[in-house]
Parts: sequence; structure tokens; C-alpha cells
Amino acid sequence: MPTAQTHTDQILIFDADDTLWENNVLFERVIDGFLDWVATPAERDRARTVLDGIEAANSGALGYGAAVFRQSLADCLQQLNGGRTPTPAEQNRIDELLAPLSSRQVELITGVAETLTALAARHHLLLLTKGDQDEQQRKVTASTIDHHFRGIHIVAEKSVDTYRVLTADLGLDPDRTWMIGNSPKSDIAPARRAGLRTVFIPHQHTWVLEHQDLGPDEATLQLATFPELLRHF
Repeated sequence: MPTAQTHTDQILIFDADDTLWENNVLFERVIDGFLDWVATPAERDRARTVLDGIEAANSGALGYGAAVFRQSLADCLQQLNGGRTPTPAEQNRIDELLAPLSSRQVELITGVAETLTALAARHHLLLLTKGDQDEQQRKVTASTIDHHFRGIHIVAEKSVDTYRVLTADLGLDPDRTWMIGNSPKSDIAPARRAGLRTVFIPHQHTWVLEHQDLGPDEATLQLATFPELLRHF
């Protein structure tokens, strides 16, 4: 397992959703309600598989966020109904299920606020999150921790090129730059391929489409909880 350098002034880039605050669990609650509505217990697994496939296609074509998620639910309902377009009443039902996602409150993960306060006193902190620009900015603002970051970057996707461009544009030293997140697919694998160092903090509710087998990876520091960062940085 790698050990972070002990000197100060390293560059720590943080993912946002499910690293700093709860996110996917809110979507999973909506999905549970949706499946309760559209599928019998015997059909539930098949309906979830259909939805996962639709979400994968829509996120690739349309991006991320509540609006795309709404489209995915409607598309799933249509497919489960043999191609019949959802009725206005069914669309309203979907909107009712989605209502909790419009909350202006953000639930920080345990220990995040205190840990960032300590880290910001001795390191250069950046935020890198993907998704809808307005939606992600709303969450960043509502989090009340945005003042810890010297730069906030909202991108459509986190690819190898995303990390390479960010590194080049900001003149970052890859040997002193760490990407910290919960998603193997978006936070860890592409950052490593771009030459950055990485910290993986798994979250039990990480979106299924963000799962990826990292394989043996001695260059990634894996922690169980966010506050453990203080033992390494």
C-alpha cells in the first residue's frame, strides 16, 4: 500500500458525489419506489436490469443528473409496457417519485467537514465533479464546504483526457497530485492512466455503472473512511 508524502503543499483533488456528500442513495430510493410501482416481486430483477441498461445508454448520450434520470425512468416504463408511451398520469407519478431529488439540502458524509478544514490548512485542495453544470453547482454551494477549494471544476465526463487537461492547464505536478474518490471507473482508473496518484474510498451506495474491477493496483491508497486521510496527508 502506498504512503503519502508527509510534507505539506500537496495537491488533493476531491470527487464530490458519494465522496463528500451522499448522492446515489437518493437515486436508489427513487428506483426502489419505481420498481415497487412497475414490477411484481418476481419481475423486479429483470426490470432493474432493463433500467440499468437504459441508464448506461442515456448517460453516455445525454450526460448525468436528475433530468437524464427522469428520461431513463420514462424510457424504462415504456419498454416494460411493450413500447407504449407513458401517459400524463404516469409521467406525473415519475415526477412524484423524483421530488426528493430537488431538495436544496446536502448531507455531508461523516467527518468530511472537519477533515477538509484540517487538510486545507496544509494542502492545495481542488474539487472535480461530473454532471449537469447547474445541478452540481447547486450542490457545491449548498454543501457549505466550497470555501476549502482553490478551484471547483464541473465537467461532463471524467476521462483520461479530463485529468490530463486539468493537470496541464493548472500546471500540476503528477507526483504530488492525488485524485480522491469513491468511483473506480471515474475517479481512480482514468486518473491513474493520466499519471496521477489516487486514493480510493469505497462507498456502499456507489452507482452500479461506476463499478469497475481495478485489479492489483499498488499505486492506489485505499481507505475505509474519509477522516483516515488525515493519517496520510
